[in-house]
Amino acid sequence: MSVRLMCKSVPRCRWVFQTRFQKRFIIDMSYSHHFMDDKRSSIPSSMKKMMVTKRSPNFREAVFVQTCPVPTPRDRELLIRNRYVGINASDINYSAGRYNPSVTPPFPVGFEGVGEVVALGLSASSHFTVGDKVAYFNEGAFAEYTPVPVKNVIPLKESQPEALALLVSGATASIALQRLGELKQGETVLVTAAAGGTGHFAVQFAKMAGCHVVGTCSSCEKVEFLKSIGCDRPINYKEEDLASTLRREYPKGVDVVYESVGGAVFDLAVNNLAQHGRLLVVGFISGYQSESGLQPVKGATLPAKLLQKSASVRGFFLPHFMSEYTACMQKAMQMQEEGKLLCVIDDGQLDKGGRFIGLESVYRAIDYMYAGKNQGKVVVELSPPDI
Repeated sequence: MSVRLMCKSVPRCRWVFQTRFQKRFIIDMSYSHHFMDDKRSSIPSSMKKMMVTKRSPNFREAVFVQTCPVPTPRDRELLIRNRYVGINASDINYSAGRYNPSVTPPFPVGFEGVGEVVALGLSASSHFTVGDKVAYFNEGAFAEYTPVPVKNVIPLKESQPEALALLVSGATASIALQRLGELKQGETVLVTAAAGGTGHFAVQFAKMAGCHVVGTCSSCEKVEFLKSIGCDRPINYKEEDLASTLRREYPKGVDVVYESVGGAVFDLAVNNLAQHGRLLVVGFISGYQSESGLQPVKGATLPAKLLQKSASVRGFFLPHFMSEYTACMQKAMQMQEEGKLLCVIDDGQLDKGGRFIGLESVYRAIDYMYAGKNQGKVVVELSPPDI
């Protein structure tokens, strides 16, 4: 093995790491704040990053765009220039400090990104190299550049936004339905907010399991969208009464509910469980923007209702199932490549403000999602492909 220092035609020195089998360039940022990426374009010394400066469920009040130095990746980290970032309902829970109340502002926000590797630590170079296209699930995604541990990174063939849909939303639907839903062929599955980022995956995975799928949504356009991905009975709750429709058409109840709305919808789901029914709580978005983060439910009657039907309520939080995450992602990405799984991206093209482009548009993208306008996964593009 030999190591030699190269100092020609670059602003600062960088190391060439050479073995008998391969030659790989490693950008060592510990010696410089200004360096070159794999296309020899200059990476600035500073960047924009979203930081929570005050805990609040009001995202615009809690989060500010700050200018800070481009970070140096540690030994087992990659520095990723983000091209796309994903929007999640839980971004508001995070800005409110609900996941870890002990964390003191300022702290970064954003869970998932897709981009290119522009620098990496020495140990990380055994897995990736500069220029690789990757996706990741890691805090601090709402930034132009994000350092990410190698263990949280998934290699991609191209920097495509569809990968973002799978990272949190797709993985949640897949693992929750498989592990907690215990789906059986011929069962009836109710998916609330079925046209959303995780709901549209739940519809598809339930259909793959041979189930009859009912999906709730809020517009005629979403009804047609749900039909296009295999939903057997879309229900536009703004035009049909959800409770009476379920009682009339499914008098024996539904076997599994994939529930992400909370409040009155949770109560309705409990009331419509079949015998041995399973209600999966993957979120409760209706309460996230409130101070408590919750909408009231009829908890006093819950034990009796579950007992009467030998039913259960099961909570799902993706970080508790990370041992299954890698295998789940590999399978889902293969299915997506083979055209067996549709990853629907909503980049705000139909929003009155136009497509979500640039870090500042994260604010608008979150408002758009909470207004219930999206079909599929909401995505923000941070940089065009020619950068």
